[in-house]
Amino acid sequence: MTSIFGLVVKTFRLALPKLGVGWMFALLTINFNRITIYELNIAAVAVTSMLAVHYFLSPFQVIAGRVADQHPIGGLRRTPYLLFGTVLSSIVFLPLPWVAQAMGEGSVVGFSVGVILIALFGIGTAVMGDAHHALIAEVTTPRQRGAVISVVWTFTILSSIIAAGVMSALMPEYTQAAMQRMYNLTPIIAIVSAVLGVIGLEKRLTGGELTAAIEKARSLAPQGNIVSSSVQVLRNNRQAWGMFAFIFISIMSIFLQDALLEPFGGEVFGLTPAETNQFQPTWGGGVLLGMMAMGIASTMLNVSKRNIAIVGCIGTALGMAGLATAALTEQLSGVHPALFVMGLFTGIFNVGALSMMMDMTIEGATGLYMGLWGMAQALGNGIALVFGGALHTGLIETGLLLPNTAYSVIFMIEAAGMVTAAAVVWHLSVKQFHSLAEGRVTSEDTLRVMEAGLAT
Repeated sequence: MTSIFGLVVKTFRLALPKLGVGWMFALLTINFNRITIYELNIAAVAVTSMLAVHYFLSPFQVIAGRVADQHPIGGLRRTPYLLFGTVLSSIVFLPLPWVAQAMGEGSVVGFSVGVILIALFGIGTAVMGDAHHALIAEVTTPRQRGAVISVVWTFTILSSIIAAGVMSALMPEYTQAAMQRMYNLTPIIAIVSAVLGVIGLEKRLTGGELTAAIEKARSLAPQGNIVSSSVQVLRNNRQAWGMFAFIFISIMSIFLQDALLEPFGGEVFGLTPAETNQFQPTWGGGVLLGMMAMGIASTMLNVSKRNIAIVGCIGTALGMAGLATAALTEQLSGVHPALFVMGLFTGIFNVGALSMMMDMTIEGATGLYMGLWGMAQALGNGIALVFGGALHTGLIETGLLLPNTAYSVIFMIEAAGMVTAAAVVWHLSVKQFHSLAEGRVTSEDTLRVMEAGLAT
């Protein structure tokens, strides 16, 4: 009984840092983009391009991991780096309300400072994310890890939903003062949740243990240029290239509207920030339910991972088409059902796509291939932000189309992208990638999916 209680406490503590992570990402993707694009009338492409910067810094996780492995601080390899990343990423939010105001006034300095701050946020979250994942792996046993990871993943989704509700209460309508007060909470929420979560969990290495750990880390560090090795793999393996393209297209399509959803609610339906804040919980709730449903189904059925990915793509496309219809006809009643369907099938997509990603690796080079798939994901997210903003600027801000028509076009582009992704994955084969048998989704696969995370 004591050991079970101890595991429950440890699991809860490991999940706590996600409270700060969920809050920070909710501020950027739900609040900051809405205020800057809609209330302050800043060109969407400028806002989304700025926010996309942190995605292109995601490879910094590799560097952060190497540094942490080889340079412990006070005998600890994870805790100090996790706390450093938390502090760095959270203090970035203190000047962001000023940045928004300055950008609204047309200040180039304000935009430049914003780009620097988002870059620092990207570095901070990369360091924090790598340290957190490594800490989970090191303080749990293989038997415990699946349950711990599933709780942490669930907490990540729930934290963004809770954050949206809190933001609606704190800032139902935009004022500079209210925005500043809300953003001032970020370091407190992020740092306190991280400290309560991880302090004391990691075993401190001393003496021979510390020396042996550093030597092992250095001996296992990959040699050579990682980028050139990755390009060579894609060039020589058509299946690897197809998988890279599938991940890139699907993630870009899913998140093309990520920074535009709240402005869409304001521009087409005249909704307040508090009302558009509810879009994310609807979508996130659908994702969570889709993942849970697929997790239950995977314990009872042997279903082709490729088919699950295809069903997820097509279902998500149908949800996007529903959103496009709601936009074109200006029917607010259709928005939340469409968002829920999008989220539900995106959750199903996660299981199939991530299971395929994990199968499409080769023993001894797992890190290389998972790095490739992670790179495709980061590029998809980043390009989606930039392209989404460019579409908003080109279609709406120029007056080329009315907002409802323009958003309908954007959502249909997303739907077409998901159908394209389904066509790409249809031609992929785990058998052709290597000599293993065709992959099947199991309950273990689902837990591995939750560990990796994707469209969340």
